[in-house]
Amino acid sequence: MADSKKPKRKALGRGLGALLEDSNSGQRGEDRINSDVNVVGSINEIHVNDIETNPYQPRTEFDKEALDELAVSIKIQGIIQPITVRKLGNNKYQLISGERRLQASKLAGLENVPAYVRVADDQQMLEMALIENIQRENLNAIEIALSYQRLITDCNLKQEELGDRVGKKRTTVNNYMRLLKLPPDIQAGIRDKKISMGHARALITIENVDTQLSIYHKIIKEDLSVRKVEDLVRNWQDKPLKDKDKKTEVPYEIKQVQDKLSSHFGTRVQVKHGKNNKGEIKIPYLSNDDLTRILEILEL
Repeated sequence: MADSKKPKRKALGRGLGALLEDSNSGQRGEDRINSDVNVVGSINEIHVNDIETNPYQPRTEFDKEALDELAVSIKIQGIIQPITVRKLGNNKYQLISGERRLQASKLAGLENVPAYVRVADDQQMLEMALIENIQRENLNAIEIALSYQRLITDCNLKQEELGDRVGKKRTTVNNYMRLLKLPPDIQAGIRDKKISMGHARALITIENVDTQLSIYHKIIKEDLSVRKVEDLVRNWQDKPLKDKDKKTEVPYEIKQVQDKLSSHFGTRVQVKHGKNNKGEIKIPYLSNDDLTRILEILEL
């Protein structure tokens, strides 16, 4: 049958593979730093000191024990999967993906590492780094959520395009994105593996921040299972309105603004609206890198 030979659709849509193809075929102007075809688009042995770190690296923390184990493996077996870099100039490269492998190689005492050399502008590099890390690295749930957020804000992707781009179901992407609406303390708890994704998904259904934090601390103190947390949340939601803290309820219009700001900044923004239409906006951050990300969004 004619359809049997029809090529299958790639899982990433126009994802990492297409970006790499675009990078190779689009060498022109300033992007074409070096016309040597034996360098750009090929695998080369590059000195570790000639490779700059990736400023768009979505991963903020690396497990030291796992890094040491990888270094031992590399010392014995070598690097099985090359890292990916872009060429900046003569003997100068910038890492696109493979920071764990690069760090472990340095620990193992390697002077040179195998690397794919690509040509990419800043936006292509950001998108390649984010997608490659989401696909291949063991990011925590908050790092994944922030990576999705950056693909939307920095790479001008629409949320409905994101699932196809990263090879995930839309519901899966939405579940991660919703984590960024949780208070900073809970986001830090997810990042530090104090609570699981299942715990967090139960907490998201509660709009009252104080209640979210109360149950969050109860989870940690009593080592509650996800099922138990779901029961707690369900019981709280079934309570009559008079039993809940009405003072913390946010007017619908202000909540809409708060949700839009939270989505825009990728963190739980709090809007306090008081008398005489006066109030304040609080934008929390989890680390210096997260603060830098927010300042970049504000263009400060």
